[in-house]
Amino acid sequence: MALGARRVSECKETVHLIEQAGGEALFVETDVSVPEQVQALVTATVGRWQRLDFAVNNAGIEGTPFVKVADYSIDVWDQVIDINLKGVFLSMKYEVPELLKQPGSAIVNVSSVAGLIGGPGGSAYYASKHGVIGLTKAVAMEYAAVGLRVNAVCPAVIRTEMSERFFKSLESSAVDALHPMNRTGTPEEAADAILWLCSPQSSFVTGISLPVDGGVTAR
Repeated sequence: MALGARRVSECKETVHLIEQAGGEALFVETDVSVPEQVQALVTATVGRWQRLDFAVNNAGIEGTPFVKVADYSIDVWDQVIDINLKGVFLSMKYEVPELLKQPGSAIVNVSSVAGLIGGPGGSAYYASKHGVIGLTKAVAMEYAAVGLRVNAVCPAVIRTEMSERFFKSLESSAVDALHPMNRTGTPEEAADAILWLCSPQSSFVTGISLPVDGGVTAR
């Protein structure tokens, strides 16, 4: 497994855990908004394993939650779009040529329920996550005939550091109540959906945006 991110210490720890479990892992410090760094990540991955079978594009930032558009910083808007949307575009741009060499390859882009619905959570975040879904559908159609599958997952609130920052002004019970299942999701539940979209069990699935949301979008 190859990991590319800006958070060096966390990724090095992940590499250590993978290797402890008997796997192989590579970390390349990567800012997904910088084309040369994304290309270098893909090049390093193929150099290590001589192939690329699956790609999960998950980098994202929240911007400034609950700030209305008239007050939203242009600089923050640009940062969110650069990471959340341009980063997915650049990742697929450099991943696709390698993935096309492998039968059964797949891409999973991480969007959000914010890509399926609207809300006052910050216009840049909602716009970027809607953009990820549109980009996913477009690329899925571009390569469907040659067997490369491209899908998105759309989690609701997953227990991560980012969600804790996003909802820091709310009690945890209030955040749970946003979901019909009356709880937030776990990273493992989001990961299971991603693994399914990479697996042969989803071999006839492409271009979808799969909610992993405890019923939020079923209302």
